[in-house]
Order: sequence, then C-alpha cells, then structure tokens
Amino acid sequence: MVYRPLRYEQMMKAAEGMDVRARRMFEGMAIYSGEKMFAFLVGEDIGLKLSPNDLEEAMLIDGAEPFRADPAAEPMREYVRMPQAVLDNYDSFVGWVRKSADYANGQVVH
Repeated sequence: MVYRPLRYEQMMKAAEGMDVRARRMFEGMAIYSGEKMFAFLVGEDIGLKLSPNDLEEAMLIDGAEPFRADPAAEPMREYVRMPQAVLDNYDSFVGWVRKSADYANGQVVH
C-alpha cells in the first residue's frame, strides 16, 4: 500500500509548476524542491520550513506552532505547523508553500 498523508494532494496542487517530489520518511512524507526538503506531512498536518522572518510571521497566525513529526518528538528546527486557517485558504497556503520552497533553495526575498 502506498502511504499518502491526508493533505498530500493539497500540497502537490499548491506546488504545481515547481520542481517537487515526495518521499516517505519516518511516519510521514517529506516534500523536496530539487534536493532540498521544505515540507513534511503527517496525517492532516503540514509543516513548512521557513526563513527566520517568515517563521516569526507565521507563528503570529492563530493556531500556528512549532512542527513536530510526532507528538512526543522535539520540534523540527525552522518548521512551523501551518494552522487550519492557512490550510483552508488556497491562495494563502500557496504563498506559504512558495516561501518555504524558495527558502530551502536559498532564494529568500527580503
């Protein structure tokens, strides 16, 4: 059986036009842009790797929190668990996905 987190299709749609691929990792799925991991999916949760400034901004959104691949695990450094409000707003979610992929590839716009 192929493992696909619940939000896999949403993530891949948001990343359309980008060079992305997915690979199972631990209990979830890692999403890569080129060779750089920028997102991690577990069940209904999506964690995005963000620049320090974007991470700070994202953490101000109600419901955002440090991303943990497992509830008992330490938070993944530079990753934020995107809140429901962002996941439910396609345009907002696409914007955050692009910021994350750009950051992972060293293309941070200030």
